[in-house]
Amino acid sequence: MRIVVLLKPVPDTTGQERLGPDFRVDRTTPAVMNANDEYALEAALKLTEAHGGDVTLLTMAPVSAPDTLRKGLAMGAARAVLVTDDALAGSDTVTTTRVLAAALGTVEFDLVIAGADTSDGAAGVVPAGVAALLRLPYLSYAGRIEPGEATVRVHRLSPTGYDVLEAPMPALVVATQALGEPRYPSLKGIMAARSKEIVTKSAADLGLAAGEVGSAAASTRVLAARPPATRAATRVIREPAPEAARQLVDFLAERRLI
Repeated sequence: MRIVVLLKPVPDTTGQERLGPDFRVDRTTPAVMNANDEYALEAALKLTEAHGGDVTLLTMAPVSAPDTLRKGLAMGAARAVLVTDDALAGSDTVTTTRVLAAALGTVEFDLVIAGADTSDGAAGVVPAGVAALLRLPYLSYAGRIEPGEATVRVHRLSPTGYDVLEAPMPALVVATQALGEPRYPSLKGIMAARSKEIVTKSAADLGLAAGEVGSAAASTRVLAARPPATRAATRVIREPAPEAARQLVDFLAERRLI
């Protein structure tokens, strides 16, 4: 089984995300693998371990992305494809979708697995857009993935439990954290990752002109940004349960919330 995992380097969430003067995310800060993409990668690795095959990573990112991709390779992915080009700077979700769809057209796969969203944008629409452009079956919010000979079945999480969806392959599946915790790279995996292939492609390599990508083609733009309002002082109730409950009810009643 040939699986492609869509992966995105994002600013390290343990630090303060910075915006440039154009209100775009500063991509020169240290990057890490998007957390939801780690779950997608873990699901892909488990599938290939159980059914055979290998995993390819695909990302659209700055030229520094190999530093982040090496973690995915150390976890067990066989190779990576990096789409990087100065012309891609300022791409919005629509442009990103077009680029990733074009890049997938250069890779053979049975299944594409993506994280639900990314910590830097949180839009969660790129996987659906890629599936639409490539006319792939789209199976979202998978809590379980069961591949067959020519089909894939998922348990799509819902507020009341799960729905069972089945589609022919190739298909695109959006992973959830219910698929299992990502593994830590082993020392052997880290050493092996150094020699694994990272293929670099430009927009031109994918048949995309400069005017079709980046800020020139973006349909959205951030006009302003401001930090959230400072939180008001908190009140902590430390009384025994009966008294704490009474104070909580009084607090809510004073504010006409109950």
